[in-house]
Amino acid sequence: MEIFRGKRLWIEKRTIRLHGGKEREKIIIHPNNAVAIFPVDGDRCRLLKQYRFAIDQYIYEAPAGTMEPGEDPKETAHRELIEETGLAARMIAPKGFIYTTPGFTDEKIFLFEARDLSPSAEYGKDEDEIIEVVDVPTGDLKGMIRDGTIVDAKTICLIHKCLGC
Repeated sequence: MEIFRGKRLWIEKRTIRLHGGKEREKIIIHPNNAVAIFPVDGDRCRLLKQYRFAIDQYIYEAPAGTMEPGEDPKETAHRELIEETGLAARMIAPKGFIYTTPGFTDEKIFLFEARDLSPSAEYGKDEDEIIEVVDVPTGDLKGMIRDGTIVDAKTICLIHKCLGC
């Protein structure tokens, strides 16, 4: 049974049958899928210092965004990278995907590494985002994860996939 439907997600209540035959009601959140991009330029990368309303704080994270219906993940990565950083990439390589929290959502985030960066104004920034682009040495990332400076799961996954940290 559908509980809510919005522009970016819908929520349903579903009865599921457990192994052993018992039934339980579960709430499942179905957002649009998303992408996350790790922009690398030599031994430096670009992260965002972004305000996140749900946790009421700024966090460091990779550029990311929601896929539009029918949009290819690589197209979304190209668009979101420009919207959020003002940079385009000549090379955008897929790095797999992650499920964010499969205990209650089927959200999938497609991961990409972006290289050969250059300035671009092809797309404008979203008006509801509070973002600062931060230039970070890639050699600092492991320590930033270890000390809790980077706590965003998709960003940690991307760093691991792209740099083998």
